[in-house]
Amino acid sequence: MILKKAFSYLWPLTKKIKSDFSGELEVTWLNGKKVLDTKNANYSYGALHQILDLALQKTQADRGGHTLVLGLGGGSVLQLLRKKFNFYGKITAVELDSKVIEIAKKEFNIQQYQPLEVICEDAEKFVKQNDQKFDTVIVDLFIDIHVPEQFYQVEFWQDLARLLQPKATVIFNAGIGENQQVKINELQQKIKSTISFEKIEHVKGTNTLLLGNKI
Repeated sequence: MILKKAFSYLWPLTKKIKSDFSGELEVTWLNGKKVLDTKNANYSYGALHQILDLALQKTQADRGGHTLVLGLGGGSVLQLLRKKFNFYGKITAVELDSKVIEIAKKEFNIQQYQPLEVICEDAEKFVKQNDQKFDTVIVDLFIDIHVPEQFYQVEFWQDLARLLQPKATVIFNAGIGENQQVKINELQQKIKSTISFEKIEHVKGTNTLLLGNKI
């Protein structure tokens, strides 16, 4: 591992893994650290890590509460929650892709971030059928560079709101580029009586974040 890390400063070292959902996943040693990418997007520990870092800096979440992560990727958000922002309550992470979960465990050692429950399930199904309550929710649901359409729908957010504690913190990594802005604006208006969101555009030049709290 030390040798690979040293060589990664000279030349990126990449392992490719096939996924039924995300196509070809790439685990790369780059400049001394591992990152998880798809063909077009960073899933963990690269630009996405910086985007979620900024989002958490701008929120006042309950460090000791129960945190829900919808979209695990390689688990870099777990590192942020535990190591940088000192969250110590339970984290429940929901991830559709079993290959991604396998990578997160084997390549990024997410087991170190206990108390942690990882569930392999569709996020839409999870929020519809679950009845736990959460103090912080991070919604980061991409297939490559796209947020699936169902996660812009009011029904999904109504189901999610049912799981939120009063004044719970909600972070939504809402999309890349300008094409999603109409959908994001419509969603923000339609759910404003339940979740009050602030929109931040062009985060790291690409992403839109919605940051808010349950009313």
